[in-house]
Amino acid sequence: MTKAWEWLIEITMIISINPENPQKRLINRVVQVLERGGLIAYPTDTFYGIGCDLFNKKGIQLIHKLKSRPLKKPFSIVCDSLKEISRYAQVSNYAYKTMKRCLPGPYTFVLEGTKLVPKIMLTKRKTMGIRVPDNKICLEIVGTLGRPIISTSAGYDDPLAIQEAYAPYLDLVIDGGMMYPSPSTVVSLIDDVPEVIRVGKGDVSSFTR
Repeated sequence: MTKAWEWLIEITMIISINPENPQKRLINRVVQVLERGGLIAYPTDTFYGIGCDLFNKKGIQLIHKLKSRPLKKPFSIVCDSLKEISRYAQVSNYAYKTMKRCLPGPYTFVLEGTKLVPKIMLTKRKTMGIRVPDNKICLEIVGTLGRPIISTSAGYDDPLAIQEAYAPYLDLVIDGGMMYPSPSTVVSLIDDVPEVIRVGKGDVSSFTR
């Protein structure tokens, strides 16, 4: 390992946050990184994710680069509540009742975005994926930041492995404990017609009658 690479790893810090009772001072530290335009790795209820502030266009482009993902395939976002979802997506009564039943939980719901959402985060149909993970650390970060963050899988279940893999890109890695990655269930609620796009950790029985 070169000295330059060792230096990169050293400045990509790992901080441990209690998954049951996240320390407020550490959450504030994470939020400061996001507000400065930084990228973080953080735990959800399905995997360790990589993300940045929803309104950090350069950060979003960088995440696309490190994931080798074309810009025309936008990432999902993480909100902390149904109230916040309603600011960034068109939510019908049906969609609201459906999400209220399932969230927080291991689901990604596809909805039409509002004008608040940057164009880089929308498909050609102006849709987007939205999550409210059942993970206290993740929800505390989003709630304290006051706006959504980007969500894409880091591809590793160990914070140290994430640090080593993405040291040139990440500003902070949050250690919320070991995790065994399992993708979320993706359900489109466009036009109030539920369509299971991907079967993952969440139960799909109520959508496949």
